[in-house]
Amino acid sequence: MPPVFAHGRLRLYLLKLLDEAPRHGYEVIRLLEERFQGLYAPSAGTVYPRLAKLEAEGLVTHATEGGRKVYSITDAGRAELADRGGELADLELEIRDSVTELAAEIRDDVRGAAGDLRREMRAAASASATQVEDESWKAAKEDLRKARQEWKEQARRAKDESRRAREEAQQARRQAKEAQERAREEVQRIAGQLQEQFAKSGGVLGSLAGAWLGGGTQATSSAGETVAGDAARAAADMDWAADLVPTGDPARDLDRLLDRFRDEVRDAARDRGVTAAQVAEARGHLKAACGRLGTTFGAGS
Repeated sequence: MPPVFAHGRLRLYLLKLLDEAPRHGYEVIRLLEERFQGLYAPSAGTVYPRLAKLEAEGLVTHATEGGRKVYSITDAGRAELADRGGELADLELEIRDSVTELAAEIRDDVRGAAGDLRREMRAAASASATQVEDESWKAAKEDLRKARQEWKEQARRAKDESRRAREEAQQARRQAKEAQERAREEVQRIAGQLQEQFAKSGGVLGSLAGAWLGGGTQATSSAGETVAGDAARAAADMDWAADLVPTGDPARDLDRLLDRFRDEVRDAARDRGVTAAQVAEARGHLKAACGRLGTTFGAGS
């Protein structure tokens, strides 16, 4: 197998091919051979076990059509592709480079064979100058002509594949960047709504939200003013949870954001202590927040 498919790269490329359209195993093998311009073709023993493993992981599924298994990518498979968009773009460039290197190796082999053929032809000419135009000489010249023609064809195909791979890689990078930007905007919108809700809430929930959103700022007796100030600063500085890289799925990004909020509010309550009265007050604020968020999501649908 070419080095470009080491460390799970073939697995990622199989997901890309299935994301383009549902395919059966033989079609996947043929597409890989086409991408390498016939210079590399994986065996069935390489492709089918990996398709089975992807299905076991829930990234692909299959249906039987005409006695053949036709594989399709699942939502989980698309999520992994979105997470690894940059890696996929790099893989496209590596495939292009691999095709170029394989074509160069073939070109060198052809040149070497042509050199050997020339030397044999000169030796034959020296041995019998009167037989230069005999059938053996004509056959040698024809072999050389075919070798040159084959090399030119291989070079042309490699050049076309290199250009196509470069264009596909550039398009993949643009799509990955656009998906990340859309996911980030969606997360920022939802975070802004949460911050606005917490800014309107007082009591212990407002204090905890102020400490969470304001980077550790202590709530004062004027909880409403303090939380409103913290929420305004948080809305202007969206660096919070920047380590949570958008997945391209807004619902999944919201779940991860709410998990982070839950953990940090729990840590704040544990560090500062919480009373039964504060828990009862927090329950009321959380109920109000849930109602407002439900209205928000209903309006956005």
